[in-house]
Amino acid sequence: MTDSRGTLAVETLLKIVLALVAVLLVLQILQTLLSGVASLLGPFLFLVQLTIAVLIILWLVDRI
Repeated sequence: MTDSRGTLAVETLLKIVLALVAVLLVLQILQTLLSGVASLLGPFLFLVQLTIAVLIILWLVDRI
């Protein structure tokens, strides 16, 4: 039986780690932007969510 564990090169592991860090940073930036938009909308956030839900439902039933 051959053991194939540990066959990844160090450069490959570094690329994977850097990609995961980049994804984490993008998610943090998106969270900051979305929270900023949500604070600007304030009381209208519920109406925006309701409008998006209605548009999705209308699109699903082919009314748009």
